[in-house]
Amino acid sequence: MLDQLLEWSPNLGLDTLLLLPVLIALEAVLSADNAIALAAIAQGLESEEQQQKALNLGLIVAFVLRMTLILTASWVLKFWQFEVAGAVYLLWLVYQHFSGSTDEEHHHGPRFASLWQAIPIIAFTDLAFSLDSVTTAIALSDEVAIILLGGTIGIIALRFMAGLFIRWLSEYVYLEDAGFVTVAFVGLRLLVRVINESWVPPDWAMVALIAAIFTWGFSKRVDAEETDAIELTLPVIATLETDDEEDKVLSGGE
Repeated sequence: MLDQLLEWSPNLGLDTLLLLPVLIALEAVLSADNAIALAAIAQGLESEEQQQKALNLGLIVAFVLRMTLILTASWVLKFWQFEVAGAVYLLWLVYQHFSGSTDEEHHHGPRFASLWQAIPIIAFTDLAFSLDSVTTAIALSDEVAIILLGGTIGIIALRFMAGLFIRWLSEYVYLEDAGFVTVAFVGLRLLVRVINESWVPPDWAMVALIAAIFTWGFSKRVDAEETDAIELTLPVIATLETDDEEDKVLSGGE
């Protein structure tokens, strides 16, 4: 898909500026599965403040890695082992998600004891996704400036989308599973490209597949009554505990 955009814009003038909204929309769509994976990883931290910090710092490191990948892509493309490593890592994330036990907050992934444990996982997860999109773009075009711009836009879009998905993951029952199904497709796509590039499905088919999976992911909300019941139970428990403490104090005073 990016190769078609580059054919429409042979120079970095007005044509490129007109393509920027299309590029932003395309990056947002193709970053959806990446954003869910990063949001699920960030949920391994206890507090929302830590989750947001992990995304901020992790994506700063990811930006540096992505720009480095773009600038060295002509060398990276010579070694199929990089793509195999990225595919294995993504498929390992999928396996970890579906084989892991679910805790009381419906979180499948690992828990982190500190912020600094989550940051490298976030950064290298984005790098694994970038092996699919960035290396393909570089192979199709010599316009490195456009690819750098697309990578920058992708990181910015990814940060906002991951922040939204952290909230949506607790609101929609199937969304996290849907996200990791698409992660599996990205990993398999990398492996297929190593085996035989002509077998790789076209970009429009991948976008249609991702859209269909995410439609299922957003198809069911968490039961509002169940959520309300949990929220109402907590203050009731706190009130009962306070009453018990007051009774003990009064009994001791008597």
